[in-house]
Amino acid sequence: MDANTAADARAREIEQRMTDDERFSLLVSAMGQIPGFAPDRDPRIPEGTPMSAGYTPGVARLGIPALRMSDASMGVTNPGYVNREGDTATAFPASILLGASFNPKLARAGGRALALEARSRGFNVQLAGGINLARDPRNGRNFEYFSEDPYLSAVMCSEQINGIQGEGVISTIKHYTLNCNEVNRHWLDAVIDPAAHRESDLLAFEIAIERSQPGSVMSGYNKINGAYASGNHHLLNGVLKETWGYQGWVMSDWGATAEWEYALHGLDQESGLQLDRTMRGASPFVEPLREAYEMGKLPKERLSDMVRRILRSIFAVGIDAWDPSSTLDINAAAHHAIALEQARQGIVLLRNDGTLPLKGIKRLAVIGGHAATGVPSGTGSATVVPQGGYAAVIDIGGAGPMGQARKLFLLPSSPLAELRRLMPGTAIEFDPGINPAEAALLAKRCDAAVVFGIRVEGEGFDFPDLSLPWGQDAVIEAVADVNAATIVVLETGNPVAIPWLDRVRAVLQAWYPGQAGGQAIAEVLAGQVNPSGRLPVTFPTGLAQTPRPDLPGLGTPWGTPTTIHYNEGAEIGYRWFAKTGERPLFPFGHGLGYTSFDYSDLTTITDGDTITAIFTVINTGERAGADVPQLYLTEAVGDKRLRLLGFQRLELAPGESGTVKLIVDPRLFSRYQGKAWRIESGIHRMVLGRSSGDPVLTAEVILPERTFGR
Repeated sequence: MDANTAADARAREIEQRMTDDERFSLLVSAMGQIPGFAPDRDPRIPEGTPMSAGYTPGVARLGIPALRMSDASMGVTNPGYVNREGDTATAFPASILLGASFNPKLARAGGRALALEARSRGFNVQLAGGINLARDPRNGRNFEYFSEDPYLSAVMCSEQINGIQGEGVISTIKHYTLNCNEVNRHWLDAVIDPAAHRESDLLAFEIAIERSQPGSVMSGYNKINGAYASGNHHLLNGVLKETWGYQGWVMSDWGATAEWEYALHGLDQESGLQLDRTMRGASPFVEPLREAYEMGKLPKERLSDMVRRILRSIFAVGIDAWDPSSTLDINAAAHHAIALEQARQGIVLLRNDGTLPLKGIKRLAVIGGHAATGVPSGTGSATVVPQGGYAAVIDIGGAGPMGQARKLFLLPSSPLAELRRLMPGTAIEFDPGINPAEAALLAKRCDAAVVFGIRVEGEGFDFPDLSLPWGQDAVIEAVADVNAATIVVLETGNPVAIPWLDRVRAVLQAWYPGQAGGQAIAEVLAGQVNPSGRLPVTFPTGLAQTPRPDLPGLGTPWGTPTTIHYNEGAEIGYRWFAKTGERPLFPFGHGLGYTSFDYSDLTTITDGDTITAIFTVINTGERAGADVPQLYLTEAVGDKRLRLLGFQRLELAPGESGTVKLIVDPRLFSRYQGKAWRIESGIHRMVLGRSSGDPVLTAEVILPERTFGR
């Protein structure tokens, strides 16, 4: 038997030998002791067990291990230091930066490192695989996700999951689905056309699940078209399990289970039971579920199915095969190197008039952004305690239960210190950027000025606008007024407004660059690294260009029901701009470097159901660098629409050329109609470009009508 068949057979055999008490014990996970959320140890958790997000008891007599879960999108988390005093982990860059690398191999490498660090602590389930699409640039949690495009997100996310599960650790994929805004997320109803949903957010999940087979799918907090994600029969039973044939288990997000009937609608496991009890005053799931079972309302076969799905993932990934007596040594230096390479490849040079890289600078001003201390991280459940601990933590606070977690976390990688190390012949001075006039005094007497703009974004919050907080725009403008060579480095999890763009010489988007971020930023500025990141999200000129200039629910108290109509449907990000005809500030896929590339010989081949594009890329500049050519559909039989069909990152020396072959998923040519994918017969036009807004070559293919899938 192959591995999947063996896992199915073993799950069936073991489940038949379980008692009902053992079955029900697998259907809930208890939170670890986290101040403000679950301060007391749940009796299910053995004394002395190192804890994190969740714990589900195992069944030792049947070889079923306990499930020990940790948040994991950017490293193994340690919320509150409870039971794990001093336990730190590699703080990898934000997922949006990883998306900007357009490098699936880096995603897999990071996933492997993350899994090894999880195993070294005994965690066998990682709550990774954040794949929600960036529908709104105000969403505080976009830094945890890869992009606004379903295909790019699916490719990157699936490789991260493959890296994790390849090391014998279960990974989730989350948050299923349309968890695209944070304000009052427990009471938010995300309304969307079902067909458009299949062509966008659900397509990202579909492709990623096909490519990686994650052990678990985590549902979101929100409703979708009136039904909560954790109890959405159409999406869980209909789409995920029946149409896609998903064989793993569905776990709720922490505190997202409202009633036992969710089990009938597709939920297999309640997560964070203490949060459910806190919000609802009593256990809403397992205890009522047991009563429903005894009364015949929960069929025996459904209970067995819930358990078998959990067991199948345990056996398919192999967490039951761990040797508890073995120790796992972690190569912290190697993992730091992965974090550094991710940051190098994910930093995006948005604008440059030739000022970068910095050369021949005698005196340099570095201003703002706590650049003397470190680099910021996003906040919430994904926040990682870095190796050596934080350089600083500044409380910010806010409304709702996540307010206590809203802090400015600075990872100990100082851009100022790294610039001084890389530019020993330059006198570099620092100003904190708290006063525009004071910052201008330093900038005026320097040859160039690097100003850092930061924003604290995180779980539980959406921003009301795209501005930089704390008067940072005024600091940048004051510096640009007195220094013609002003460079801005943005460390944010989203696009921001750039009102001073025409007054500065260069802009670098560094996102939340992780524990090696200061070094990567300095290397790009100093020219030791040729920037190659590409925007995974569109930068609008302002909120007026977005589908929702006014975001419903902003400013309402915690617990206020909110409805957001995602009327843009599948036309997210760059697709929306193609539909409206408006020009963004920076398009999806945009990114500059210190060399140049050209494309030629674009040809297309259709062979049955396979569509392949082949072309040549040549480095026409004077230094080595990486390019990310991107193929887009622009028109399908007269229907003009923009879709990323494929991409590939390749490194080339000066004068070197390379041949790229992209095999296109037919769903990207299709519309979802009548419960199936449909390609219309006729001419389909494509462009090969440097971004969604910079076409270079055109091609077309004639496709026959085809209906496929479900």
